[in-house]
Amino acid sequence: MRQRDKDEHLTKEQTRILPSTLRMVAWEVTRSCNLACLHCRASSVNGPYAGELSTEECLKLVDDFASLGNPVVILTGGEPLLREDIYTIASYGTGKGLRMVMATNGTLVTDEMARKLKEAGIKRVSISIDGLDAKSHDTLRGVPGAFEGALSGIESMKRGGMEFQINTTITRANLPQVQGILDLAVKIGAAAHHIFLLVPTGRGKDLAHQEISPEEYEKTLNWFYEEDQRCGIQLKATCAPHYFRIMHQRKKDQGKPRREGGHPFHAMTRGCLGGMSFCFVSHRGRVQPCGYLDLDCGQIREKR
Repeated sequence: MRQRDKDEHLTKEQTRILPSTLRMVAWEVTRSCNLACLHCRASSVNGPYAGELSTEECLKLVDDFASLGNPVVILTGGEPLLREDIYTIASYGTGKGLRMVMATNGTLVTDEMARKLKEAGIKRVSISIDGLDAKSHDTLRGVPGAFEGALSGIESMKRGGMEFQINTTITRANLPQVQGILDLAVKIGAAAHHIFLLVPTGRGKDLAHQEISPEEYEKTLNWFYEEDQRCGIQLKATCAPHYFRIMHQRKKDQGKPRREGGHPFHAMTRGCLGGMSFCFVSHRGRVQPCGYLDLDCGQIREKR
């Protein structure tokens, strides 16, 4: 095959596999947070932060999202529930036909908040559980009571009829508890369990020693694949592009089709979505490939 033909072949193959439109955006609606997580990529504190997007700017940004198609919009932070106009933003996005979801630490969620989130059209809320008890969870989250607060928030979500998922950041400290956390997620009725492999940015730089080893990565992601085959809830590995290799190696060994089952983003990409069909927007309107990659791709305030 000539090099030109080979290049054209690769381009077609990449186009077939990689999404070319915005499928998902993580939007840091505020950097303020009521916790002090040791692994926080933004080193968030309980603000306020100057220069955050106004309500009007947020609604215009939602218009922009809608003009690009129908991406999933993750309202995140910081702690998004610290923003007083969060229900207005969520409701506006819902009215534009966007799938609005939220990532929260859960500690501020009350029955009333759960009701308002449902009324605003939030389709799913993710709540982080990083340990099986208060000691392990609260140590990573930096504030006593975070574990009980998260569980209380989950109960409010359940009473309000809100779909929720559990997110877990894996470190050396909680690696032995990951199976138990998955079992807990199933027990309490989570729709999904997403694991995040530690990315040492922000305050997380001080946790670099807590990254699991390459051998532990391999063992953990193979375990995750096996759980995905039998578990009754959706499982997804995030910030783990090497899971793509493991997933397809295992499927090949089992004689399963490459695109069979699992989360749709697993089947449509070669791992990391950053800068392809996923982007991050900061609390001040800075666009990045993802929240962990500190690369300035533009400023929404300068585009108007």
